[in-house]
Amino acid sequence: MGIVARGHDTAGRVVPRVVERLTDVAVRAWNGTVEQRAGDDGGLVRDPADPETVRSARSFGAAASVYGAARPGYPIEAVAWLVGDATRVLDLGAGTGKLTEALIELDRDVIAVDPVEEMLEELEVRVPGVPRILGTAEDIPVEDASVDAVVAGQAWHWFQPERAVPEIARVLRPGGTLGIVWNSRDTSVEWLRQAGEIMHERHDASASFQDYVRVGRPFGPIEEHSVEWVERMSRARFLDLVRSRSYYLTAPPSEQRSVIAALETLLTTHPDVAGAEELAIPYVTRCFRARLG
Repeated sequence: MGIVARGHDTAGRVVPRVVERLTDVAVRAWNGTVEQRAGDDGGLVRDPADPETVRSARSFGAAASVYGAARPGYPIEAVAWLVGDATRVLDLGAGTGKLTEALIELDRDVIAVDPVEEMLEELEVRVPGVPRILGTAEDIPVEDASVDAVVAGQAWHWFQPERAVPEIARVLRPGGTLGIVWNSRDTSVEWLRQAGEIMHERHDASASFQDYVRVGRPFGPIEEHSVEWVERMSRARFLDLVRSRSYYLTAPPSEQRSVIAALETLLTTHPDVAGAEELAIPYVTRCFRARLG
């Protein structure tokens, strides 16, 4: 499959061009805007029209390969709970395909939607053959009632719920599932807490993610599920994980250097990790789901 490209219809609107045919799913016109909320680090945030917010959203494109290599995936147990018996799943804000990979492992039929073309190109490298469509949560370019579940991994805090929720409801079949998931490092571990301060993190595993998950009608009550697990990675990958964050990507070069230097010092001097060739990063995967209707 080639990369996703964008064309224009006769009305001049931007239309996603999908190279691989989507069986039973028609692609709608999309207006081509990136109207996303900043908050890769966890905040409910600013007006998406704010130029700084758009800059943060677009910053991921420049680091797509680093993002794909450094970011952790999701535990299969968590993803299986998230989608239940859904067969056709739309991965909204799919990025480089971290959640997509788990869905494919579960033998689901996946459509990946993301507003950043470079991220979808990286997704094709990592999960070949998955249909990729440029689009946003507020303007999903697929037809009504065409999927069994919509999932958002590490992405809901970028969405405008007042616009995204009706769009998600529109593309879901009756009784369909909305699934939302975040990986969060367990900052009850002291060295990770200190690392979080250096990285200007705004939430940890003890935070109330319910504050971020604002769904409401036409969806039913939100169910919650958590999975604790450990990701092992090299020091270099941990630093690349930092380099994949929107805060880092949009910071001035001097601040980027300062953050990396401070983390290198922490990894060298903190007694829990000094001298360790491999870092054990405890994660809590927080899952939320709600049924349509």
